[in-house]
Amino acid sequence: MIERHETRKVMVGDVAIGGGAAIPVQSMTTTKTHDIKATLKEVERLEEADCQIIRITVPDEKAAKALPEIKKHMTVPLVADIHFNYRMALEAVDAGADKIRINPGNIGGKARVKEVLEKVKGANLPIRIGVNAGSLERDLIKKYGFPTAEAMVESARRHINICKEHDFEEIIVSLKASDVNLMIDSYRLFAEEFDFPTHLGVTEAGPTKAGSIKSAVGLGTLLKEGIGDTIRVSLTDDPVEEVHCGYEILKSLGLATKGVTVVACPTCGRLEVDLFKIAGDMEERLKNVKTPMSIALMGCAVNGPGEAEHTDLGIAFGKGAGHLYYKGENIGKVSEDAAMGKLEELISDYEKEVSTKGDES
Repeated sequence: MIERHETRKVMVGDVAIGGGAAIPVQSMTTTKTHDIKATLKEVERLEEADCQIIRITVPDEKAAKALPEIKKHMTVPLVADIHFNYRMALEAVDAGADKIRINPGNIGGKARVKEVLEKVKGANLPIRIGVNAGSLERDLIKKYGFPTAEAMVESARRHINICKEHDFEEIIVSLKASDVNLMIDSYRLFAEEFDFPTHLGVTEAGPTKAGSIKSAVGLGTLLKEGIGDTIRVSLTDDPVEEVHCGYEILKSLGLATKGVTVVACPTCGRLEVDLFKIAGDMEERLKNVKTPMSIALMGCAVNGPGEAEHTDLGIAFGKGAGHLYYKGENIGKVSEDAAMGKLEELISDYEKEVSTKGDES
């Protein structure tokens, strides 16, 4: 059991962040916001993948005017992403955004800061202060020589203090960097000083394979230490892949139970079936299954039966066929060709069983 770092609870719509709440997975749309149809199509796909909070950029007036229609069709909280233009923050609040991502120190003079914070506070919304190693204040780069954890936390502290001056503390903070070590060190240092909830992310992590690994290392390290209240995996890919990767990170640490956890052997010379294809096909088919379950796909008789007995569903292959397991019990043999179809039947049976038990309780 991971002991979570104690933080304040901040509500984003009906989703709690911090205060010991479950860790929500976030993502961000990649469409032009003013293209309402395309944006809603991506929002719908993210919601189907169980993305719990969706961020949408609001860079200009066209985007701001599109927000009310987009928000009207969303079933999860909307975060308006604002940079520099304080008027966009004001319009996003009026459009029904559930959170504003903005750095108070980057939107102009004190009058503008006051106007934005009063508007957000009046609507009972939180903000996310987003510190990024790639856009630190010039004086901090001059002071520290290059982005450091101390510089990142000092930047966050500045923005937090601006909010506090206006009696505003509904704050979530991120300290993102593409360098995993810098990101880890920054969040650790921040957690020593503050109890504001944190949004974890390795920014600009890269293409799917490399980005997923970097994110797993960075986010996983901090989450294991109890640091982090919401996560976003940043990949150069379909944002739905970010959601899937985020859940895999949480599930690996026992911090989420959504969907399927696949246990599959790494394969060796004992393999008698095409487990690469079977595992790949099964993972793809199971992406949007939301019922918590574990499935073992094992390639031989050495570890196969033991792993299959300790998962909800499983198959331990031999030469061209395999033994099926349901909740630890061997329920019969199936050929390699029929294995996928039979497993899908068992998955459906398991989902119905879980659903029935849920209704009874």
